[in-house]
Amino acid sequence: MRKPWLFIPAKWAHEISPYGLKVASLFCSTPTPVWNSFQFKNLFFKNRLGIAGGMDKDGDHLKDWENMGCGFLEMGTVTPLPQKPNPGPIIGRDVKTMSLWNKMGFPSAGADEAFYNLRNFKEHSTTPVFVNIGKNRVTPNNEAHKDYIFLLERFKDLADGFVVNISSPNTSGLRDLAQKDNLANFLNPIQKSRQELGLNTKPLLLKISPDLQTEELETVLQTACDFDFDGFILTNTTLSRENLDFYSKEGGVSGKPLQTLSKKALKIAAEVCKKQKEKKLIISAGGVMTAQDVFERIDMGADLVQVYSALVFEGPFFFRKVAEVVKRGKAQAEK
Repeated sequence: MRKPWLFIPAKWAHEISPYGLKVASLFCSTPTPVWNSFQFKNLFFKNRLGIAGGMDKDGDHLKDWENMGCGFLEMGTVTPLPQKPNPGPIIGRDVKTMSLWNKMGFPSAGADEAFYNLRNFKEHSTTPVFVNIGKNRVTPNNEAHKDYIFLLERFKDLADGFVVNISSPNTSGLRDLAQKDNLANFLNPIQKSRQELGLNTKPLLLKISPDLQTEELETVLQTACDFDFDGFILTNTTLSRENLDFYSKEGGVSGKPLQTLSKKALKIAAEVCKKQKEKKLIISAGGVMTAQDVFERIDMGADLVQVYSALVFEGPFFFRKVAEVVKRGKAQAEK
């Protein structure tokens, strides 16, 4: 089937996509599809598929995404203060490789704007919303925890859970916070503040880079578990450029080329989390392009699955299409 939006330059498509989403959502006002429902702590997910961080940075379109059939939502990355995207080209797309490239760098309207958008949405919805939080690019790493703590406090009464994002390749030095010598010092004050704010009932997740070596990834996972993090999102975009040398060396790549790295990280995380005393929430993202990819990630140990690139290449009706596949599968099994 022809997808006319793919003939539009990536930058223009990115800028007009919110208007297309608004129109599409008008045709999807039926209830959220219910399939393979799941509960974690006090949160109920009607289905296991949602949007990844970066798709709705400021929470401007939460209702539209809910109408499209999401079982949960992630908004952000939200930063304390407003900030613009990185200078220069920030987005690219290649249909042949089903890949996206971006160098956005946490563009954000800031915590206040995101807060009001989320408040307005939660007045009328029970769909779980995770707030993805990050630091402003001007905040030095030795003070980064202060930005994250500020956002925990700002959204403590609205967010259903939090995603600590230190895995984006587009904010200079951010990934250094995940290094062995830095991670504990970064996570410790965040966990202390979480306890002081009474947020232990709300999931606190760590979003992880796909570019970590196996030993590094295991260390990050175990360290986060030691600080009572409730789970992980695997993974963010990659700096790998295998067969993708037409993209800038800067910025992250997502889409189909990320599949192998993301699945490898999921497999490792599932093994590490099995050894924990308490159940950890595992969310898989990266290279999920089809309904079968969604089901495969769940079979591999993911509790929830997120999409971003699939929505670019397949359109916002992806959630309803997956629900239809589930429905057809059940009907076939009952024959």
